[in-house]
Amino acid sequence: MAKKVTARCMMCGATDSKAAPIVEVFDGLTLCTDCIAYIDRARDEALKKLPKEQAPEKHDQADIPTPHEIKAYLDQYVIGQEEAKKYLSVAVYNHYKRIAQEAAKDKNAPKATLKKAIAAQDADEVEIEKSNIIMVGPTGTGKTLLAKSIARLLDVPFAVVDATVLTEAGYVGEDIESLLTRLLQNCDYDVERAEKGIVFIDEIDKIARKSDNPSITRDVSGEGVQQGLLKLLEGSTVLVPPNGGRKHPEQKLIAVDTKNILFICGGAFDGIERKIASRLNTHSVGYGKDEAMKKQQRGNLMRYVLPQDLKSFGLIPEIIGRLPVLTALNPLDRDALLKILTEPKNALVRQYKKLFKIDGVDLEFTQDALEAIVDKAIEYKLGARGLRSIVETVMVDAMYDVPSMKVKTFTVDADYVNEKLSQANFDKVKLAD
Repeated sequence: MAKKVTARCMMCGATDSKAAPIVEVFDGLTLCTDCIAYIDRARDEALKKLPKEQAPEKHDQADIPTPHEIKAYLDQYVIGQEEAKKYLSVAVYNHYKRIAQEAAKDKNAPKATLKKAIAAQDADEVEIEKSNIIMVGPTGTGKTLLAKSIARLLDVPFAVVDATVLTEAGYVGEDIESLLTRLLQNCDYDVERAEKGIVFIDEIDKIARKSDNPSITRDVSGEGVQQGLLKLLEGSTVLVPPNGGRKHPEQKLIAVDTKNILFICGGAFDGIERKIASRLNTHSVGYGKDEAMKKQQRGNLMRYVLPQDLKSFGLIPEIIGRLPVLTALNPLDRDALLKILTEPKNALVRQYKKLFKIDGVDLEFTQDALEAIVDKAIEYKLGARGLRSIVETVMVDAMYDVPSMKVKTFTVDADYVNEKLSQANFDKVKLAD
């Protein structure tokens, strides 16, 4: 009978025990948990002693693009939404100007006694507060794209997180702190960089309070999540699990200060138009109301959204107060969708042309083909996001056949678009109004 092999630590020689169990770190390399903890501490101490790079501060005031420059950059990627781009440009400019001012103040502040420090603080008692942003608009209007484009311009860590997976601590789902875990992961756990990043919280409308009436069941994914978000949005030091909190309870938490993290929230707020319409109707009494104005209001009620409408929808007043910059994105009309297909730097048509060009084929879309694609996107009410699925459906056969064909050009016209959509049974799908 073969002897049982006892697991040993290859660093200290200790055998497996409950106090210090042996872990196979790599294939054939076994260490006890005490030695693993010792290695972690030694690594942290060594990192502290390394000289920091004397790189210039990224957010010096001279390096921050002006609102006009930010909007000009956004214009290259996002069609329309002029008002939303202006609001975002000003909010982002003020946010990073505030960070640069605080950094310069800390850098130039001489070491002084407590009495002198208090006197200096009283002399410049104006403290600029952070202005987080909330964007309201239908699906496919560019909320996520705007946030991504701004992060790319500023070269700061950026994370997109979904509010629908968040729950109160202790319930199935993700904790509030997991929002910052994504941000840390995107900048290789550089806490200093993460503390100047941007977090885009998508589907913020899905955590609206379910009802104003008290219930015996807790609203753990609605008002409870909103309450938990307050400390992140206003600015405080949060202990963040670097690998997520539920699956790795033994991990060392990382302290992150959210004071200089810009939070941009976005949501479709489906149904908020009824609350806006109800509020607007209270201001129109009698028969003298201009019919053209009423028709314009019905066509795009989102432009009239106010904080009180968000409260009626189910956001608590505390969270609305921590999202002071409110802007609405307009539904995309036919002209805007046509421009989205062709004009941005990463326009859909340009992407497919590049794919075909790699195979040595020149791809062309006729104007009537583009109009047919846009008409179908409007019919399905999916905004710019729907354009991709329609174009993919139209082009899948061509992308399958053309690489094997000896052709130099391939032209897509309206007849080809309608034929492919018909084959995909697009014409048999009826959407509810």
